[in-house]
Amino acid sequence: MVFNWFRRKFEEQPKQEQSSQQSPEQPSEQLAGDEESGKPESPEDLLQWAKAAYASIQSQKQAEVDLAVSPIADLRPELEPIADPSSEQPPAPFWVLSETERQARIAELAANAMPEVVTEPTTKSRPSSFAELPFDQNFLWSAEVLAAQGRQPDQISPEEITWLKRLRQGLDKTRLNLINQLKSLVGQGPLDAAAVEEIEALLLQADVGVEATDRIVLALQTKLKTEVLPPEEGIAFLKHLLREILDAPLGDRAQAGYSLIPAKNQLNIWLVTGVNGAGKTTTIGKLAHLAHQSGYRTLIAAADTFRAAAVDQVKVWGDRAKVEVIANPGTNTDPAAVVFDGIKAAQARGTELLLVDTAGRLQNKKNLMDELSKIRRIVDKAANQAQVESLLVLDATLGQNGLRQAEIFAQSANITGVVLTKLDGSAKGGVAIAVVQKLGLPIRFIGAGEGIQDLRPFSSYEFVEALLS
Repeated sequence: MVFNWFRRKFEEQPKQEQSSQQSPEQPSEQLAGDEESGKPESPEDLLQWAKAAYASIQSQKQAEVDLAVSPIADLRPELEPIADPSSEQPPAPFWVLSETERQARIAELAANAMPEVVTEPTTKSRPSSFAELPFDQNFLWSAEVLAAQGRQPDQISPEEITWLKRLRQGLDKTRLNLINQLKSLVGQGPLDAAAVEEIEALLLQADVGVEATDRIVLALQTKLKTEVLPPEEGIAFLKHLLREILDAPLGDRAQAGYSLIPAKNQLNIWLVTGVNGAGKTTTIGKLAHLAHQSGYRTLIAAADTFRAAAVDQVKVWGDRAKVEVIANPGTNTDPAAVVFDGIKAAQARGTELLLVDTAGRLQNKKNLMDELSKIRRIVDKAANQAQVESLLVLDATLGQNGLRQAEIFAQSANITGVVLTKLDGSAKGGVAIAVVQKLGLPIRFIGAGEGIQDLRPFSSYEFVEALLS
């Protein structure tokens, strides 16, 4: 069994699918979050659900331990039964035997000798995450988020729990600044001009952006003008508004929990671009790891040939992700040529996902922006049957300053989605809402850490819960 992070479910490996006949824009299988059966209705039900999920995770980890540690008995050769000493004459002393007999006796002893078996202690063979998932408040909160999406306890992987915990910690700063003040404001009765200004200031401070803030404030004002909501209901209404904004670019597909899923058994090409320093090459490595762990045949094309050591950097990430990198050994080579070589290699090997690392560039460098258009033409010509996505990596710590970058890239590079990185640092989580509202582009992945597993598909429900829970 392999956990497919794109589909958020366990799958048999390998698995023959029908997705080669479909577009990733309309996946035949919906996410596990579509199932509504078994959703906990009370705190007691949630506790039982969480306990069942925890027991399932422990079983998964114990199975890994059992595979990692082989029993000593399996390594020992079968020994012949010991004969009754009274039925045989004792062997003659060694010094009495002839040379031929001595050599034969030595060979017999060597053949029947028990090999020395060295095993590591069981505790060392356990995956580190086995001990890193205590049944605490973070586990309960993560379980509540997953259960609310219709997931079943036996569908949960330990990596999901760890990821949700990390995401929530990454948004701690924004959440702590927002939640208490919002609760006090929405619980005071119908909004007046002063309260609206305070909410507006809070949202702007969280990098939500002017357009999104205006939309939220107007909706809150309309809702609360004639209706007094308790604080919890007011926060729930705000969560609904934020999810509506984040899911707007997906349209009807948002109702199915849609995420960007590479089609199986056919070539998918994801072009990854962005300014230097946004985490573009690191994101390539994390995406490669995500795809490899999810059972996709993956390659990386190292087309960032302008920046010194960029190819070496992506090769390091490729080694970590166990994904091969296609690169040109020369310096300052044509990026489009590397992309072409990568496409031909992917087609020859039956690759399902080709990740293209393009050169980092500033949005005001016309020659570099034109290079993106050239690369896209090569892709369209050499792989016209492939499913192509163009992903913009955006540093969340830039806040509103990053929106201008995103606007120019969206116009020049035919961007189809955004990867938001560095949410674990000084970033304000509201920038995700500003990007979607301003550009109309969906957020495909978010990063909340520097490790290879710290990038995951974006879920508006999980993000908003982590932001305002």
